[in-house]
Amino acid sequence: MPCCAGCNGGDYDASFSWAGNNTASLIFESDYAYTGTSSDDACQYDSKPKTKVQVASYTDVPANNPAALKLAVAQQPVGIGVDAGELPFQTYNGGILDSPACLKSPNHAITIVGYGVRDTDNLEYWIVRNSWGASWGEGGYIKIANTQ
Repeated sequence: MPCCAGCNGGDYDASFSWAGNNTASLIFESDYAYTGTSSDDACQYDSKPKTKVQVASYTDVPANNPAALKLAVAQQPVGIGVDAGELPFQTYNGGILDSPACLKSPNHAITIVGYGVRDTDNLEYWIVRNSWGASWGEGGYIKIANTQ
């Protein structure tokens, strides 16, 4: 049985907690890809066993602590939330997004997979994977300024 509001933005803590007790239901996104349907459509769920991933443990990174977040990202991908309703996020197609409004009211779960520094001005940024498919952003990824 699906859990954790996945078709409504997602809830990382609830998802990881649920995953610890229901590992047989964790699959790759390629087995359950984002289709770009309206949020009014029912969330689709395939109960056939396709187990690929198990969560051994997880921890929260302290809020508003970019140093702790950087340490965590150096170890593994880290889930965060953004306000995907903001136009700069929705229409992103390259560069480094530097829009604090996109982080104010999180309603969409995304995954930080790395970080970098722009050579021209030393602006630090996060490399983030989104679930909206390869046609969005830079092949499904976005760079978000680390301005905290």
